[in-house]
Amino acid sequence: MALSFRAEILAVGSELLAPERQETNASYLTGRLLEVGVGVAARLTLADDRALLESAFRIALGRAEVVLSTGGLGPTEDDLTREAAAAALGRPLRRDPAVLEALRQRFARFKRVMAPVNEKQADVIEGARVLVNPLGTAPGQLLDVDGRLVVLLPGPPHEMKPMFDEQVLPLLRQQAGGRAIVTRILRIASMAESDVEQLVAPIYTRFSNPTTTILGGAGQVELHLTAEAASAEDAAARIDELAAAIRQALAGRVYSEDGRELPEVVAGLLKERRLTMAVAESCTGGLLAARLTDGAGASEFLERGYVTYSNRSKVELLGVDPVLLERAGAVSEEVAASMAAGARRAAGADVGVGITGIAGPGGGTADKPVGLVFIALDGAAGTRVRRAHFPYGGRQRVRFQASQAALEMLRRGLLGLAPL
Repeated sequence: MALSFRAEILAVGSELLAPERQETNASYLTGRLLEVGVGVAARLTLADDRALLESAFRIALGRAEVVLSTGGLGPTEDDLTREAAAAALGRPLRRDPAVLEALRQRFARFKRVMAPVNEKQADVIEGARVLVNPLGTAPGQLLDVDGRLVVLLPGPPHEMKPMFDEQVLPLLRQQAGGRAIVTRILRIASMAESDVEQLVAPIYTRFSNPTTTILGGAGQVELHLTAEAASAEDAAARIDELAAAIRQALAGRVYSEDGRELPEVVAGLLKERRLTMAVAESCTGGLLAARLTDGAGASEFLERGYVTYSNRSKVELLGVDPVLLERAGAVSEEVAASMAAGARRAAGADVGVGITGIAGPGGGTADKPVGLVFIALDGAAGTRVRRAHFPYGGRQRVRFQASQAALEMLRRGLLGLAPL
């Protein structure tokens, strides 16, 4: 599906390229643009370099109907967005007396004298409409360039968001012609991206609208279905047809289409069935319990959690047989099953979960390599054990994937679906 009305977003600021900083304006703008039928074709984060910025504006103007920039409208020498945009458009900058006076009055209200460097914030590209900024000193600018919109917005989110929502978004809604773009995310757990692709590619490739994007991650695959139509309802109807076919092909593997992540889905199932659970974790160190308690209301179903890292704790808290530990080893199918049963029994819960494995980076052997995990259920979600191996990504990824696999086992057990 080729987007009929596209935007490109330029996030300006060398500080945004530092490893400890996260650029958030582009994500916000993307969401708001989609609401009015404007798809985002590209997002770029740029350093404060005039030649680089000028080139980025030229390229974006050659590809998109809307070019939005955030940042670089301040008073300092490295604030170069105005100058770069003007050069890319081949238009001069003119100091606007009304904007300059408004800046002086703003400083006066705070009983401050405006520094001369702030005067450059009154420089307006010829033909631009000034966007008022009641929350800061950097006004925005909006230009119509042969039917293409160029919008310069301030960088601070608390200034940028209201300026965009109140002064830019209504215009974009009108220019987009009332089109709507809707995205639905189908989430699948404990299934490889290539396996999902093999099953669904013959289906989604038959559709040009909606389009499908596959995103793989730790313990999860997402299918993003995006449709464009005259209304949100029509776009959703287009997605319904494709989603139904994908659900049929994946047969019980899609756990969410409404934005919920797997812990929330499992929590909902336990609450609906009025079941309690207890978890016994070794290699995950309490991560499963932590993920289940991220949402409110976990006290309705989570009775207690045990972090039984040592063999002694498995024996004393869960009643695991020392002879079993000696014979099978702590990382084994038998011990995982005993941990799940012991947790359920000790807590007086309906469902027990046991997780034991080797998260690494050390501790693995030829028979039991790093990333080997055993997960067991006991009780009202069924009695089952799964052996899984997560060999890539390091310790934290192994722990996360183990907790994700346990949640998917719980979901499938509670729904009466076959074990994986």
